[in-house]
Amino acid sequence: MTHPELHEKTFLLLLVVVTLAFGWILLPFYGALFWGVVVAILFEPIYRKLLVAMRQRRNLAAVATLLLFLIIVIFPLALITAALGKEATAIYQQIRSGSLDFGAYLQQVINALPSWLIGLLERFDLGDLASIQKKLSAAAVEGSQFIASQALNVGQNTFGFIVGVGIMLYLMFFFLRDGRTLTARIKQAIPLSTEHKRYFLLKFTTVIRATVKGNIVVAIVQGALGGLIFWFLGVQGPLVWGVVMAFLSLLPAVGTAMVWAPVAVYFLLTGSIWQGVTLTAFGVLVIGLVDNVLRPILVGKDTQMPDYVVLVSTLGGMALFGLHGFVIGPVIAALFIAAWDLFSSDKEPTP
Repeated sequence: MTHPELHEKTFLLLLVVVTLAFGWILLPFYGALFWGVVVAILFEPIYRKLLVAMRQRRNLAAVATLLLFLIIVIFPLALITAALGKEATAIYQQIRSGSLDFGAYLQQVINALPSWLIGLLERFDLGDLASIQKKLSAAAVEGSQFIASQALNVGQNTFGFIVGVGIMLYLMFFFLRDGRTLTARIKQAIPLSTEHKRYFLLKFTTVIRATVKGNIVVAIVQGALGGLIFWFLGVQGPLVWGVVMAFLSLLPAVGTAMVWAPVAVYFLLTGSIWQGVTLTAFGVLVIGLVDNVLRPILVGKDTQMPDYVVLVSTLGGMALFGLHGFVIGPVIAALFIAAWDLFSSDKEPTP
């Protein structure tokens, strides 16, 4: 005696269980898997051109694309990381030895404050400047200890990082070589109309390409400009601060200003007027202009999302998924908008 409805429900339950189990197995390497997909999507146009040049030899074209990715991305990133580690270690040693004293910098700022401002601070119970100096100095020590512990963790997790990168490159090769076949199977498995499936997949790939390429270009440009102006003004550790600004530039509008603005204020309060004015003007007119001009062109235009949605989804994604979130957040937001647009419209989507 057969029960077709029971069989169908049992099969669907089995499908969900084995899918969740497979996802659980992949969870330890979800970062490598995710970036393998992202990099394959980014380099797929290059792979297609190499495939034509190599007379449809898929393996050879995928290997060539992989080598190109290593030369363009991995090797320069390794060199920058090595230089960054050396400079960060030097700064940490200066903090430990006392030659780099944040308390002294704070005291210079305090001495430059006008009496009316000190009175205003005292009115709000912020006048105990010695206590503030002590707390900030303690925070600097704790920060340096945190940096040292993170550096130790990086060293201890080097093997895991190398394994993750190896898995990402391995997956990237197969995603490039078999990408169209995998895409076709995914489209076949999704229970939606052909037009809807095409629309969602197109939105998915478009947002990934725009988000990654746009944010990386903006981060590189803003980080390089920030490090350059810090080097020109004689700020210690320009490479470290440039990298910090590059990471913070993932936060639209406010990211890099979290670094250069306090330094500019310090220059102005301690009498280094031309340095403070130069840094403020450069930060607003040059570094800020890069964010205001390039990001809407490279990110907002292709994703077709408002700037505030990009900002909120980026912050939320990074809060939940760490560094991966600057891609995952906007992708989820774009798919959310696309799904509700389809739901509220009676028309078929137009790619």
